[in-house]
Amino acid sequence: MKKLMTLIAAICVMTAFGIQPGNAQSKKKSAAEWKKILTPNQYEIMVEKGTEAPYHNAYWDNHEKGVYVSAATGEVLFTSDDKFDSHTGWPSFVKPVDPSKIQVVQDNSLGMTRDEVVEKSTGLHLGHVFDDGPADRGGKRYCMNSGALKFIKK
Repeated sequence: MKKLMTLIAAICVMTAFGIQPGNAQSKKKSAAEWKKILTPNQYEIMVEKGTEAPYHNAYWDNHEKGVYVSAATGEVLFTSDDKFDSHTGWPSFVKPVDPSKIQVVQDNSLGMTRDEVVEKSTGLHLGHVFDDGPADRGGKRYCMNSGALKFIKK
């Protein structure tokens, strides 16, 4: 029982300092640190939670085979096999490669409630998820910002 209490206390302390168990080097950084790492466009989208213009972004019409990684961490988030044309002007996917790499949080900005998609390890904004994707592929539309991603061709 004493070991269990010690473990629980250690996890509480780690959580308070932003350290995830099993990941002693958390990727959480301050806005100032991200500003030094990301391009101005990436910073606006990922840290400031901006949205790029539809049909005027790098990947909305990309049909090449490959993977889409986080612009901040390089983690593989989506694949071209799960990309589809949503006719919205943003790259859209039916699912992430690994659901544990993202987190869906409530976004109450703009006077409406939406499901925001963030990179789990950093908390950085990627886009939003909606329930109007292809029904035969799960019904989800992960509507991402190209500026939050980098494409790696196969």
